[in-house]
Amino acid sequence: MHPFRFAVQLDGAPTVQAWRDLARRCEDLGYSTLFIPDHFGDQWAPLIALTVAAEATRTLNVGTLVLDNDYRHPVVLAKELATLDLVAEGRLEVGIGAGWMRTDYDESGIPYDRPGVRVDRLAESLEVIGAMFEEGSATFKGEHYQVSGAKGMPRPHSAPRPKLLIGGGSPRVLGIAARQADIVGVNPNMAAGAVGPDMASEVTGAKFDQKLEWVRRAAGERIDEIELQCLTFIVNVGTDRDQALSAMAPAFGLSADEAADVPIALVGTVDQICDTLERRRERWGFSYWVVHQPELEAFAGVVERMSGK
Repeated sequence: MHPFRFAVQLDGAPTVQAWRDLARRCEDLGYSTLFIPDHFGDQWAPLIALTVAAEATRTLNVGTLVLDNDYRHPVVLAKELATLDLVAEGRLEVGIGAGWMRTDYDESGIPYDRPGVRVDRLAESLEVIGAMFEEGSATFKGEHYQVSGAKGMPRPHSAPRPKLLIGGGSPRVLGIAARQADIVGVNPNMAAGAVGPDMASEVTGAKFDQKLEWVRRAAGERIDEIELQCLTFIVNVGTDRDQALSAMAPAFGLSADEAADVPIALVGTVDQICDTLERRRERWGFSYWVVHQPELEAFAGVVERMSGK
């Protein structure tokens, strides 16, 4: 089993100094990684924000959770990521996905193609970026991208490339992730394009059993090399676990007992959450957990106790 490590997903800060201080606080509290998402709402631009965070810290990894492939051409993105990995001196984790949030596409005017087309584009993009990182250049002729001798310059600090993180909730995306990524994020299926009622049926323990089986089947012998990541949606540290589960369960249409089996929720005392993490690693293999900025301080007790174990 992989040792536990923990990350915080942030959106930005009121000032650049506040952002630097926030990154340093994540580092001081023992978090492994500062992640930032990739949406067009109220958040900082991810690659610039991560550059500042990398410069402000010494050991903290920085990463995207996750870049929407449709927003950037892979040749452009490969150069940006290689430069960021140089700035971060190898502390970059590259999270990338096929895109899902419909409002981003509506606001920007980027065509919101059906999921299969977006995943096709992601698969092609990964080939281009991978060749630029690992071979130093890319020539590729696909349905969505045509690249001729694109130079993979500058070279990233990490050899042959930064760590690759792919997250998803469908068999196809999880299959791509299992075959190519260093870190696989197992998520609810977001084909609906928004967080809503459809998500409730996607967060049960049985659903995650199925998703992890897709990952294991696609990964084959490399499964032991992969870090399995879970992005939390509900974290409540220090409250009574039974009360928290009873309050949470109706939102998912579940009983309190069923809610206790929802992997995207961590509730209870520090001791109870630590026990939950152990059980979930045993069941699903999850060793890499992501919380959000509001939980940064409260969750630090869990981070201190479980990191590296």
